[in-house]
Amino acid sequence: MNRQQQAEALELMADGIRHCGKCRLCESRTHAVPGEGAADAAILVVGEGPGAREDRTGRPFVGRSGRFLDSLLAEIGLDRGSLFITSAVKCRPPGNRTPRADELRICREAWLVPQMSCIDPELVILLGLTAIRSVLDEAPSLGRVHGDIVERDGRRFLLTYHPAAGLRADDVAERLRADLAVLARV
Repeated sequence: MNRQQQAEALELMADGIRHCGKCRLCESRTHAVPGEGAADAAILVVGEGPGAREDRTGRPFVGRSGRFLDSLLAEIGLDRGSLFITSAVKCRPPGNRTPRADELRICREAWLVPQMSCIDPELVILLGLTAIRSVLDEAPSLGRVHGDIVERDGRRFLLTYHPAAGLRADDVAERLRADLAVLARV
């Protein structure tokens, strides 16, 4: 699939996501958040799900966590335009709660796996336990596995903290910074 075909396929998926009614999360959303970035990105970033600002704008990581992520990426010479950024669920859970297992499964099968297949990145960064649980179907202790690069089904995944956790705790911010610094050497 060439870049143009990838972009067209991702836009078709984005349209499907915007009109999705596969789970109950669609009932309370303002906007679904399909993701954005380079269709042929070498790095795919997966977060948990949209927050309030993302729900209002339909764009991923546009709040404080997004600004923090952008600054961490800039420190290692990356900008969001060269990546593709999405989330485990595409609609904001009510009350900003953690997405439920069935919501993660439905969104993974309907949207996240097809996005990964279309983009075919060299590396997928999983930000936080919800993204890890959704993609790898595991719930490890992030304190033990953060910074690890694991391989599943021929794809490499970097496991790390969600930027929101880094905003709440300086030590987590430093671990996240160190985990992402690995990208400069990969």
